[in-house]
Amino acid sequence: MKKYYQSKNWAKTSLLALVVAGASLSLPVQSVLAKEPLVGALQPGAPVTFADLIEQVSPAVVSVNVIIREETTAQDMEGIPDVFREWLERQRPNGGDRPAPRVREGRALGSGFVISDDGYIVTNHHVIAKASEITIQFEDGKEFDAELIGSDERTDLAVLKIESPKPLPHVSFATDIKLRVGDWVVAVGNPFGLGGTATAGIVSATGREIGRSAYDFIQVDASINQGNSGGPTFDLYGNVVGVNSQILSPSGGNIGIGFAIPARVASKISKELIEKGSVTRGW
Repeated sequence: MKKYYQSKNWAKTSLLALVVAGASLSLPVQSVLAKEPLVGALQPGAPVTFADLIEQVSPAVVSVNVIIREETTAQDMEGIPDVFREWLERQRPNGGDRPAPRVREGRALGSGFVISDDGYIVTNHHVIAKASEITIQFEDGKEFDAELIGSDERTDLAVLKIESPKPLPHVSFATDIKLRVGDWVVAVGNPFGLGGTATAGIVSATGREIGRSAYDFIQVDASINQGNSGGPTFDLYGNVVGVNSQILSPSGGNIGIGFAIPARVASKISKELIEKGSVTRGW
């Protein structure tokens, strides 16, 4: 789990990245932006329901399961002080060969969402950064092996590709919608590996600066936890307004301060990753 520190506004408070974030260019068959809210009408005494919205978008939200394989020696000396490391080296008979390397396997979980019917998927860079294998699972349980098309550490975005014999459900970025503080949002993802989970909240702030990032974030109070990384945050029309990336927390758990990469950034970066596999900058 990555930690970020920002002396400007959050002195001595860690921003924990979650192992928990394109639209029109030539992405095949994008879904049309909805024009009517997909939530229950506000009526006197009646609660707001997000059921229709969640039912529409959930089929396009996926779990990202990552296997990480790292080669190490049988006698892993990482973290051992030099004086002891040298002593252990001298214990090898006649300066014999080092122990044969072995493979250590780990796992990571995150979320993502399909942005085209032919299988392009957006997630976070930090979810797949060290991946040896990536598997995508849909809410109906279907699984697909995924190929990494490209990733960009600076924006914490990555694009994956899966092959499906049938067109896939997908969602679109809300690049032309200006969010306001107080707008409702819904986050859908895979917290703690539980599978499709939806939470609702509001936009708490826009243009939020975090650490040394060159890009700003949307701050939301919808519950975001470990495993939500790379999952989408939707507006009430079912359009992706942000890609969940980080939370502010002294303990690693949700306290109602989450950060999402704005759709305008995610849309632009994902297009470039699909076209070129990397992002080119002049700075």
